[in-house]
Amino acid sequence: MGNSNSSTVNHRFTSACRAFTQKKLEDLKSLFVSLASQSQSNDSYVSYPVFQANFGLSGSLGERMFDMVTQHRKDGKLTYEDLVIAKATYEKGTDDEIAEFIYQTLDVNANGVLTRSDLELVLVVVFKSVFSTTDSSTSDYKEMVDALLNAASFSKSTGDDKGMSFEDFRSWCSHVPTVRKFLGSLLTPPSPARPGYQVPHLLYEDTVDSNILLLKKEYAWHIGGALPHHELEEWKLLYHSSLHGQSFNTFLGHTSNTGMSASVLVIKDREGCVYGGYASQPWERHSDFYGDMKSFLFQLNPEASIFRPTGANTNIQWCATNFTSENIPNGIGFGGKINHFGLFISSSFDQGQTFSCTTFGSPSLSKTSRIQPEVIECWGIVQASNELDTQHNAIKGTVLERFKEDRNMLKLVGMASNSNE
Repeated sequence: MGNSNSSTVNHRFTSACRAFTQKKLEDLKSLFVSLASQSQSNDSYVSYPVFQANFGLSGSLGERMFDMVTQHRKDGKLTYEDLVIAKATYEKGTDDEIAEFIYQTLDVNANGVLTRSDLELVLVVVFKSVFSTTDSSTSDYKEMVDALLNAASFSKSTGDDKGMSFEDFRSWCSHVPTVRKFLGSLLTPPSPARPGYQVPHLLYEDTVDSNILLLKKEYAWHIGGALPHHELEEWKLLYHSSLHGQSFNTFLGHTSNTGMSASVLVIKDREGCVYGGYASQPWERHSDFYGDMKSFLFQLNPEASIFRPTGANTNIQWCATNFTSENIPNGIGFGGKINHFGLFISSSFDQGQTFSCTTFGSPSLSKTSRIQPEVIECWGIVQASNELDTQHNAIKGTVLERFKEDRNMLKLVGMASNSNE
């Protein structure tokens, strides 16, 4: 069936078939027959309009994807062999093969150079698809598109312009996981479960003016790329410094005993930079670093990147209050080491720091290492009841163990009594 006279294509098709079970091949054949019948092609090929409608791809990205799948023949006909070969490479290939396929797909001008303008065209299509935007204006998400592109490197010399090398692309994808998930699911029909499409529903009181909130839906979508699906349903505003007062104790009061263990901390400083961290554990008093490898740091503006734990150390999360030792600074933070945190807000809530740190492989998140927060907000991750049960069962440590932990730290700084009790 279709246009597959080339022995090279036949060999690729035979090899591609081995990537699927017989049942999956039958499913692909059924899909092809269905789409071909809609194309009015006597069941011989799928036309671009039908391909576009089925996979929800529009604009330059849809055109480029169709060109990639049809192996650049420019005949407007997608055959069954094309579909199997593309699916095998794009969905069943090695990490490098999949990344190379996506990398070439993003070259929407098909000139062999992946430029910032190429990526801007692609990201516009992504945002229109995710947020169901039909307006031709891109003003609503231009800021986020720019922030995502500001996080990319273009080290490849291409005459008057700079291009993104394959290594640049791989690095960029590691910092923008939501974009990578979306680009890795282009041959999946659109649905709420399609990777890269999940946008958490932001919950807050009706009396709250949404204009004061730092966390916009585009930001939540970006952050959510590093989270499991069950944490992408609803995020609830727990604390906002403009609403509740810029107070550490008030922050702890609003974020404790909420039934939500994980949270997203977002900060805007006087430099205008927006950044923060995802905390997988509750904000509770500790005398040392705690947390697990699920936590991460992120930037939102003027760059948008995510920095996950590198495994270099376990200095993940920090929350200290009412300690009198300089070795236990009161405040909240992530990563790095004491007095040289990846991100830290002092208990005064009017100053902090953000240094490059090996914990997350992150740079300073702001323009300066010493920061002055203007707005601080915290969102609780609302999870399904079964996930909450699992999480509660996994919590380690009792009140007695916490007391012992604090006591041991006090002994280290010479503040514990000599009692053997």
